[in-house]
Amino acid sequence: MTPSKQTRLIEFLRDTLAVPADALALGLRRAEQAPNLLPMILWQYGFVDLEQLNQIFDWMEQV
Repeated sequence: MTPSKQTRLIEFLRDTLAVPADALALGLRRAEQAPNLLPMILWQYGFVDLEQLNQIFDWMEQV
């Protein structure tokens, strides 16, 4: 994932889905080696639900 796409994803997660900053920080640390896994990590830790996860994947397809 390119840095600008990752930045836009983080903005989407923060602004649209209201994922807390500390949840994003944890997800980013866990996804350091594979940034594309950030949505799955957030879901695994319960920071987003299944509907939000689908919204994230839809957003990622459109970007």
